[in-house]
Amino acid sequence: MQNTKILIVDDEEDICAIVSYHLNREGYSTFTALSTEDATKYDLSTFSLFILDVMLPGKSGFEFAKLLKQNHSTNSIPIIFLTALDTEQNILQGFEIGGDDYIPKPFSPNILSARVKSVLRRFNSLPQDKVLQYQGIKINQQNLSLSIDNQEIAVTPLELNLLTLFLTHIGKVLSRETIIKKVWPEDSLVTFRTIDVHITRLRKKLGNYSNHIQTKTGYGYIFQP
Repeated sequence: MQNTKILIVDDEEDICAIVSYHLNREGYSTFTALSTEDATKYDLSTFSLFILDVMLPGKSGFEFAKLLKQNHSTNSIPIIFLTALDTEQNILQGFEIGGDDYIPKPFSPNILSARVKSVLRRFNSLPQDKVLQYQGIKINQQNLSLSIDNQEIAVTPLELNLLTLFLTHIGKVLSRETIIKKVWPEDSLVTFRTIDVHITRLRKKLGNYSNHIQTKTGYGYIFQP
């Protein structure tokens, strides 16, 4: 874990110190910033995970996350939102932007450490020995990238795991409970509506192949060949 760099962006120094202390104990290398402006002083492409507050001076955590997802060098790095904004609308907004987990404040440092470990484990969990492909959809499991008809598509680690689940279960109905268990970190605040939001995002990125992911009302989803 010594090469696993985590950037914590929070305008409360005490929060930065607490999160750093507990993650350092787990063997991670942590860096802190009190604003998104401070965060940009780092080489963001070198980090393995971003932990972002939402209510920040200058650009908000949501705005900063959007910029990270628009940048080719950072769009595949997972994001955890750690914030006092805990309404369903806020949580769904975080996931819509491309967040991989959403943890409300106040939080348990032990739970946070477990969720960080889970997000990073899922990010690194794809097999590394082959290309997973269906027609023009291709997941390169060596560099964790997605291409559609030979055009590289920016996806989050969570979206890549979600598509991998579908491509390894073609023709099988997957319940929302199964999708949560297989794709999301343990103890995540995930509702069925959250899943629907991510499916919608994934369909848009699949372009002409979007109709292969079909809704089975009352059951879940299926990748139909």
